[in-house]
Amino acid sequence: MILPMALSAAFLLSSTIASVTYLKFLRRFTPLSCCGNRLSLTDGDGDGETPAPIAYGPDSPAGLTSSPILFRRFRWAEIELFTNSFTSDVIGEGGFSTVYLARLPDSSLAAVKLHRSGNSERLLRAFKQELDVLFRLSNPHIVRLIGYSDHGEDGASALVFEYIPGGTLRDRLVGCEAPLPWDRRLSIALHVAEAVDYLHEGGELPIVHGDITAANVLLDERRGPKLCDFGSARVGFSAAVKPAGTGDPIIGSPGYTDPHYLRTGIFSKKSDVYSFGVMLLELITGLPAIAAEEGCPPLAAAALRGAAAVAVDPMVAGSFDEEEAAAALGLAALCVGDQPSLRPSMAGVIRFMRESLPSSTSTVYLKSDGSAEP
Repeated sequence: MILPMALSAAFLLSSTIASVTYLKFLRRFTPLSCCGNRLSLTDGDGDGETPAPIAYGPDSPAGLTSSPILFRRFRWAEIELFTNSFTSDVIGEGGFSTVYLARLPDSSLAAVKLHRSGNSERLLRAFKQELDVLFRLSNPHIVRLIGYSDHGEDGASALVFEYIPGGTLRDRLVGCEAPLPWDRRLSIALHVAEAVDYLHEGGELPIVHGDITAANVLLDERRGPKLCDFGSARVGFSAAVKPAGTGDPIIGSPGYTDPHYLRTGIFSKKSDVYSFGVMLLELITGLPAIAAEEGCPPLAAAALRGAAAVAVDPMVAGSFDEEEAAAALGLAALCVGDQPSLRPSMAGVIRFMRESLPSSTSTVYLKSDGSAEP
């Protein structure tokens, strides 16, 4: 009984200390550059460089914006060839999509996300919306789109992505014989934060991802993270935008969804901050965002209560600095705070991690040519 009470008290104290440290940190630092984009301590539109206009192929879908990257529009017969008529290994599934392992003509592997819309206007619109988001993106920590096809039968369409062989972050945190080391966990969190900040502030229009989860972070062969699944993403948000209709499906995944959005219908960049905070708690504790046992509260709720179960993952016991762990827990608690206005921006999260969580910058990822990855 004494140990749980001590752990609860320690967590609440660490959250308070981290909050004070974070606020002092924000007052002390001026905006700096990261990944080539100007970062802001606020949630403004940012003053980063605007991407050059996009170039598509000659038959780009109507209504999509341009991008500095050229993507391939495949014939449907090519998609079937890549996936052996959709009999290849299934490596992912969603409500209206299936992801197949594919082999391209140059023998390289890819991932084909098949959308089956059944000629549903809403699902066709969702595919075009996801494609429009992907056309805007180029970041080392976001999964790369190779091309697409919208010529399938009954409204079927497909997205072709680079293949990331290391599985999902969720897989690595649950039931894996080789646990992720502490410094690698914080490094993954930092790179995901950089990817989300790129979405929020790195383009001409802000993008809200809408479904940041450990299952939507892929790990490459060097265990470097790649954010994926932009099916819930929205373009053009400023600070907060209310969905157009009450019949819109809920955005996000159980345990990760911003409770303020669930109460009000207002979806914003701070909703992504909340989801990131839950993912950071998963990395720290090794616990799932929402427990399978009936009646067990989501991880974020337990964190805000200072529940004794929220402690550093025993799989990394002895390999972390206690003050750094307390600061990481406090940052996560700030991200999952109930009031969106009191949550930090992703730019602020990045700065705090670089200054107060040195393990987050201690891991160097090497490219195939042996050079260091940013």
